[in-house]
Amino acid sequence: MSVESLAIADLLQGYQARRFTVTQVMEQVLSRIDSAPERQVWISRLPRDRVLGLARVLDTKPPRSLPLYGVPFAIKDNIDLAGVATTAGCPDYGYTPTASSFVVQRLLDAGAVPIGKTNLDQFATGLVGTRSPYGACRNALNDAYVCGGSSSGSAAAVASGLVSFSLGTDTAGSGRVPAAFNNIIGLKPTCGFLSTSGVVPACRSIDCVSIFALTSDDASHVASVAGAYDRTDPYSRRAPPASAHLERPFRFGVPGSTQLEFFGDGEYARLFDEAVKQLETLGGERVEIEFAPFRVAAKLLYETAWIAERYVAVGDFIERHPQSVHPVTRQLIEASRGFSAADAFRTHHSLMAARRAATEAWGDIDVLVTPTTGTIYRIEEIDADPIRLNANLGFYTNFVNFLDLAAVAVPAGFRRDGLPFGVSLLGRAWSDRLLLSLADRLHRASVKTAGALGAPLPVPGSSAEWSSLSVFDSTPFTVPPLASVGERIEVAVCGAHLEGLPLNAQLTSRGATLVRRTRTAPHYRFYALPGGPPLRPGLIRVAEGGASIELEVWAVPAEHFGSFVAGIPTPLGIGKVELEDGERVCGFICEGHAAAGAHEITSLGSWRAYLTSKP
Repeated sequence: MSVESLAIADLLQGYQARRFTVTQVMEQVLSRIDSAPERQVWISRLPRDRVLGLARVLDTKPPRSLPLYGVPFAIKDNIDLAGVATTAGCPDYGYTPTASSFVVQRLLDAGAVPIGKTNLDQFATGLVGTRSPYGACRNALNDAYVCGGSSSGSAAAVASGLVSFSLGTDTAGSGRVPAAFNNIIGLKPTCGFLSTSGVVPACRSIDCVSIFALTSDDASHVASVAGAYDRTDPYSRRAPPASAHLERPFRFGVPGSTQLEFFGDGEYARLFDEAVKQLETLGGERVEIEFAPFRVAAKLLYETAWIAERYVAVGDFIERHPQSVHPVTRQLIEASRGFSAADAFRTHHSLMAARRAATEAWGDIDVLVTPTTGTIYRIEEIDADPIRLNANLGFYTNFVNFLDLAAVAVPAGFRRDGLPFGVSLLGRAWSDRLLLSLADRLHRASVKTAGALGAPLPVPGSSAEWSSLSVFDSTPFTVPPLASVGERIEVAVCGAHLEGLPLNAQLTSRGATLVRRTRTAPHYRFYALPGGPPLRPGLIRVAEGGASIELEVWAVPAEHFGSFVAGIPTPLGIGKVELEDGERVCGFICEGHAAAGAHEITSLGSWRAYLTSKP
C-alpha cells in the first residue's frame, strides 16, 4: 500500500473506499519526513507514538464521520497545540500550553492529525524565514533561496508533500510570501474569520491565522472547518449574511504600470504580465488603479508608531532577555520605544486617511491583483542586507490587513531558472470564497505541478465545502457566516435544502454553515413527494427494509432555528434522524401517511441521484 497524494479529497476518498487506514497513512507520512532533505522545516515534531495513537483512534470511527478524517497537518510554532511547547522561534520564550488554540482544536475535532510545529521568523517578525535560532528555513524548490516568512516551515512542509495542509499566521504577508516562493496556495482570510485565541501575537489588532495548501480546494475545505466565531477572542467577527458573485466580464484592478516594482527582476515582470493576460482570458477586464494609497498604508506598519504594537506583544520579554532575541528582530522591535502616545494617534489618523483614499482608488473593481512579491532573494543576499531586502518583499503585502482585505496568494508561473512566481488576489472583507474560486481557475490555467513535488496538480475534488459553485455562476453565493459551536443547532437535510439546491438559501440566510456530508443509518425509506416546485423528498423511518440515505448536516444559529422550523410545510417536520455512526441529530422527517401518494426512490440513495435520473 502506497499513498501517492496527500490532497484532502484524495485522502478522504481513499479512506472511504478502504484503500488504506489512518495508521497506514501516518506511518508513511512519518517515514517521508524522516527521509526528507533537511531544510529546517520543523521546530518540534510529535512523538511517533502520539501520532499513531491518534491514528488508531480514528481507525475505529467511520471515515465519513469527520470532515478532516485522518488528514495530516502542521502548525506554525506561534500557535498552541496542547502538550507541545510553543516557542515563537525563541527557545527561552517557550511555554507548554495545556489547551490547543481555538483553530487547532476545531481541526482536531474534525479529525485532522497534527504532525509537528514548524519553523518561523522569530516572533513572526520577517518575510524571509531566516531570522530563527533553529536555522534558516530553505526554499522547497531551491535551497539556496529564502523560503519566505514568517510562516516558512509551514509553507515548506506543504510544498514538500510532508503534510496535506498547514497553519501559518499573517500580519504583513507571512501567509502569502512563503506560498509564492514555494508554488502553493496561501489563504489570508478576512481578519477575524479564524480565531487568534491561543496564538502568540505580533500585531494583535491585524493578526490573522492563515492556511497553506496545494490547491484552493483544500484551502477552502480547511477554512470551512476552522472558521467559527470565538467569543473569547475580542477580534473574532461574525460574517454578515451577504451575497457576491463575479459575472463575465469581471473587473480586476492592477497598479498603474509606473507604480509596479520588481526590483530589477525582469522575469517577475514578465510573469506578472502573463498572469494579467491569463485573467483576461478567463473573462476579466483589466483596470489600472491608483496604487499610491495602498503604498501609504503599507509604510505605516514598520515606519511609524504602529511598530509599537509588536513591542506590546513581546517587549517585556525582550527587555528581560535581550540576548535571547535574534539581533534583527530585537533591532526592529526596540526601535518602537521612541514613539509616544501622541505618535500612535497620529499614525491612526494617517491610517484612516489611507483607508479612505484606498477605498476611492478601488472604485468599482471586483478584485485587486498584484504580484505577491516583486522578486526573490538568495539566503546569502538576505544575510548581507536583512532589513532593506525584507522590506522589499512586503511591497505588495504590508497594507492588506490594515485595509481589512482578504487575500489569496496563487502560483502563476516559473522563472526560467525554475523558481516560482505568484500573484495575490485581493478582495473586500468576506470575499474569501470568491477569491478562492477565481484563484483555482487562475492556478490551473497557469501552473501544472504542485508545490515542489513535480507531480500534476490534484484534480478538483469533492472535499471543499465551497467548491461546487463556479466563480462565474450567475447564481449569487453567500460567504459562509460564522457561528459559535455553543450557539448552534445541527440539522440534517436530505432534499431541497442541500447545498446548491433551491431552498438552501433558507439556511445560509440565517447564518447556517455546512458541518459535514454523511448518511443515515440503514433504517429509512425515501420518497419523492407530489407537488412543487420546489420538489421535496420524504424520509420515513421503518422497522425493516430500510436503507442508508445521503444527507448534509448544517449548524443553524439557535436564535434563527425557530423561524427556520416554522416555515416547514406538512407532511414534513423536524424530528431526530439517526446517522450511520449512531449519532442522532435534528432533521427532516416525513409523516408515514404521505408515502401512499409518493414515488419511492429509496434505491437511488440520495436526492441528487433522483434529480439526475429525472428526464
